[in-house]
Amino acid sequence: MRIALFASGNGTNVQNIAEYFNGDKDFDIALIVSNKSDAYVLKRAEKLGIPSVVLSKNEFHDRDVILKILKDYEIEFIVLAGFLLLIPELLIREYPNRIVNIHPALLPKYGGKGMYGDKVHQTVVDSKETESGITIHFVDENYDNGQIIFQAKCPVETTDTPDDVAAKVHQLEYMYYPRIIRETITDILDNQ
Repeated sequence: MRIALFASGNGTNVQNIAEYFNGDKDFDIALIVSNKSDAYVLKRAEKLGIPSVVLSKNEFHDRDVILKILKDYEIEFIVLAGFLLLIPELLIREYPNRIVNIHPALLPKYGGKGMYGDKVHQTVVDSKETESGITIHFVDENYDNGQIIFQAKCPVETTDTPDDVAAKVHQLEYMYYPRIIRETITDILDNQ
């Protein structure tokens, strides 16, 4: 299964996923796609020896551009790993139930447009939540709305700062996201 990783920022999840699948003959991280030319994930891609491309928002919405690139790399599955653009409907139609995302909260709470990264953790702390976590879900036409595949929780203490919550959530991301990607793809292959 040839996988593309989409990321907009630092790329720690990209690196974790790439290292998890490194050397696995059944899974190939074939491409890293970003919408930001200065994203650190591109340096990670270079160090990992994985091809990368940068596309503008308009190019993401241009069928001829995005689909050609994904076809050229024979991409069969897409993983969002800190990717901040809304996935265009043309990609969702082309890759039905083959695009997954991870969100740093327990959806349906604290999801939607503008809710990502530190904003989510700040809102969790401000709302005096007693737990947070991760949600891995299929991607549909709306932010953080697709069918939930997996959730994992962590406690939020009354003394926790947003950075404390972020550290706990990152640990869950690193622990579970690659494994759930593998299980999701294996399920798809088993049901073909």
